[in-house]
Amino acid sequence: MHPAPDDNFMDRIEETLIAVILGVMTLVTFANVVARYVFNSNILWALELTVFLFGWMVLLGASYAVKKGAHLGVDALLEMVGPGARKVLGLMAIAVCIMFAFLLLKGAWDYWANFANLPQTEGRWFPLGFQEKFRANGWYEVNDIPNPWFLKFLEDMMNEGEPYEKLPRFIPYAVLPISMALLLFRFTQVAVRVWTGKIDRIVASHEVEDELAEVRAQRGEV
Repeated sequence: MHPAPDDNFMDRIEETLIAVILGVMTLVTFANVVARYVFNSNILWALELTVFLFGWMVLLGASYAVKKGAHLGVDALLEMVGPGARKVLGLMAIAVCIMFAFLLLKGAWDYWANFANLPQTEGRWFPLGFQEKFRANGWYEVNDIPNPWFLKFLEDMMNEGEPYEKLPRFIPYAVLPISMALLLFRFTQVAVRVWTGKIDRIVASHEVEDELAEVRAQRGEV
């Protein structure tokens, strides 16, 4: 079955974003090495930017890997039972994953929200509403990354007109709720596929087995 055009479009967006993040990390790290060992200088914000970009790449890549079925999974038990039991086990597993992703999303939002001058959710495990009173922390900055000129408009929106010397912290931290929302969405998509019988398990990567089979085929072995 060929993927839908929308899936191809989303794939290109996600793959391009992850590739750009990896490329920027490489360039910044290389530039810092050259600055240090050739010019006896240092790009002060290089390490912090690389750490943030790595976090973005990992968190966004986690949901993308769910979509592609690229996470590792153990399917020894599934191979021992029939199709009906396999579907039940698959639904049980995906229900746990959805619940876990939902809790991650709540925690991610609650951690990020006040940095963006937004309310956290009420409730310890499940959101029971939003805070009526909270301390807006949009003035918090990162440690080293300068605030670029094209984000100066945020000073009036988020910091009562006070200038940001460094990048506002809510910008790099935004990946937390975004990536967890994507993870929850991807697990929900997998749940629909399991329920409709298109697949019978969440993920179970057999890359090594596939590569060995390909090598045997190339050698003409059975």
